[in-house]
Amino acid sequence: MNLEEAKAKIDEVQNNIGKVIVGKDDVIRKMLICFISGGHVLLEDVPGTGKTMLAKSMAKSSDLNFARIQFTPDLLPADITGLNIYNRAEERFEFVPGPVMTNVLLADEINRATPRTQSALLEAMQEGQVTVDGNTRKLEDPFFVIATQNPVETAGTFPLPEAELDRFMMELSIGQLSVEEETALLLRYEKDAPLESLTAVITGEEILAVRKLLDEISIHEDLVKYIAKLGNATREDPGVYMGVSPRGSLFLMRAAKASALLEGRNYVLPDDIKEMIQPVFLHRIIFVNRRDRNSKAEYLNTIINRVEVPSENFHA
Repeated sequence: MNLEEAKAKIDEVQNNIGKVIVGKDDVIRKMLICFISGGHVLLEDVPGTGKTMLAKSMAKSSDLNFARIQFTPDLLPADITGLNIYNRAEERFEFVPGPVMTNVLLADEINRATPRTQSALLEAMQEGQVTVDGNTRKLEDPFFVIATQNPVETAGTFPLPEAELDRFMMELSIGQLSVEEETALLLRYEKDAPLESLTAVITGEEILAVRKLLDEISIHEDLVKYIAKLGNATREDPGVYMGVSPRGSLFLMRAAKASALLEGRNYVLPDDIKEMIQPVFLHRIIFVNRRDRNSKAEYLNTIINRVEVPSENFHA
């Protein structure tokens, strides 16, 4: 697969998801960037904006295995990873795989489970494996976690710990529709259920082939240093309790490469980095004084304006 074929294939997936999700091309694009980069995505928004529908549309657009976990306070880690059950007839333990043994995992309302249960995903998201009773099992590749949470329903919820938030490559918010977009949505769903008729347009092998192409996307050393400066700026700010980790900077570099690929380029531009800084850095910043999502977005804009952008011939 070459660059042109990869771009055409991802465009096809985006158009396919667009048959179900109305007016959110930018969110779909960033989610696909996360997918082909090998990351995981956290969808945070108010109820009814289409978080679960977006996740299902993403899964149905590929021929990958899909599983869903509805997170609740009584969910146990074994309900996610699986467990060993004693087979009395054969007098031995047998492993019963949990829903994490899939390709695309929807962790619905992840913040409704206890931190102990949430942590069951840490090893899977970072290392692509799960360990149960001392035995480690590799997950299928590709493996993609789409987690959702509602920010307005705080009763009975458990905020995700920083260690788990850092495992997510991006945090995305779908946002509300305009009057025109909502009208189009109502007309589309009046007599039809687009999700039911959605078919796969990309295979697992093609996803891995696209992912491999990212290694061929070049990024100038000055742009690598630019990414490092952006991350370091958040760590040196006295008003920030916890800045962006080196993992976040690595995610930003990979997301910028994927952004370039989706534009049909084999090299990264500063605009690719600027576009990806919000979804990649936003959930990694903790202020000394608690502030909302909009405050973080404004803060990242000041970081972008403050850190000097390299000016080179990045195509060369």
